[in-house]
Amino acid sequence: MIGIMDDKKIIELYFDRDESAISESDIKYGAYCRKIAYNILEDGDECEECVNDTYLRAWNTIPPTVPNLLGAFLGRITRNISLDRYNSKMAAKRGGRVFESLEELSEIIGDNELERLEESKEITEVINRFLEGEKELSRRIFVRKYFYGDSVLDISKRFKLTESNVKVTLHRARARLGIMLRREGVFI
Repeated sequence: MIGIMDDKKIIELYFDRDESAISESDIKYGAYCRKIAYNILEDGDECEECVNDTYLRAWNTIPPTVPNLLGAFLGRITRNISLDRYNSKMAAKRGGRVFESLEELSEIIGDNELERLEESKEITEVINRFLEGEKELSRRIFVRKYFYGDSVLDISKRFKLTESNVKVTLHRARARLGIMLRREGVFI
């Protein structure tokens, strides 16, 4: 049985412009990227298109970029592409798990600021500092919900918690984030 290739070797394939970089990326991170895309889009065909677009963007980005963590790099690309598709789809209609998650965040951030969330370096820096200060379980639950778009049920199964416990943890984390954002002067 052939083993899964090391990230450094996969990145070398990208630098060598060897197309097997894409297949090796898919072997190692395809399921991970598909999960991210599916959690956002809830559509298998669109999910596949997003993952394919992820590999194309990685191909066009590496080189010159050298990702520290290839999985996180591909996951972030997948998430951004999926959110762009989601936003395009939702221009006509609204709904779905991602919309619900973003609605929860808009309670503390505000609708206008939420739209700028992806582009705002200041907001991103504050959220990163917030997450660094969170206890590990709270941080992991927050990231699973608001970065990966996991449902409360999926999170409860992953961490062997009740759904109520996950909801309370998210509610309290959002409240702490809101306090920090106000204290940092990010939102008025």
